[in-house]
Amino acid sequence: MTIRVLVADAHAAARAGFCLLIDSAPDMRVVGDAADGDAVVELAGTTEPDVVLMDTHLPGTDGLEATRRITSHPLLSGVRVLIFTIYDDDEHLFRALAAGASGFLPVNTDPEDLRSAIRAIAAGEAWLNPRHTRRVIDEFTSGTKTSVPTATVIKHSVMAELSNREQEVFALIGQGLTNAEIAERLHLSPLTAKTYVSRIMTKLGARDRIQLVVTALGSGAACHGVRCE
Repeated sequence: MTIRVLVADAHAAARAGFCLLIDSAPDMRVVGDAADGDAVVELAGTTEPDVVLMDTHLPGTDGLEATRRITSHPLLSGVRVLIFTIYDDDEHLFRALAAGASGFLPVNTDPEDLRSAIRAIAAGEAWLNPRHTRRVIDEFTSGTKTSVPTATVIKHSVMAELSNREQEVFALIGQGLTNAEIAERLHLSPLTAKTYVSRIMTKLGARDRIQLVVTALGSGAACHGVRCE
């Protein structure tokens, strides 16, 4: 399957570079590019991308508001947003997650890591580097939760919906583990771990893995049945 990518960046040279990088991957294709927030929202509705590579600093409607509009639109439920920004700080991280982004990367990210992030997000995974994952976890476990995007937390008793094994998997999702790491920790095959994650997302009505991580942390599930690290 070819991953369809929409690129949003205010600078023409940057957009051209990202488009070239993405189109050079055999499993990706750029379906459009935009220089401002209103244009990227409109293009998301007409080009049917799998992933939007979104800069936060866009003229007019900024990238975070454009992300919120895309992720909250009922006809764009299949579109995922990867924030790619110079603002590598907690405020932008949490605002991006609150807006519904499925990933957050600083612009100094290695090109192959960027392509890996696009692939992961297109497959329904989340993409945060270890430091950002740790910041989300630390914010929840600090007891304050003042900056955490609580709007993304699923609003019901999540643990009651899950089997014992699903609760174990859910806890490890909340600790930031990948499917492969979950499989290794619980002595499962990678396919079985992926199936459990997909089943949990369906049961909880989660949009993507980011929402699962935040929900697991917010509900206390990240410490359920396993040791929090």
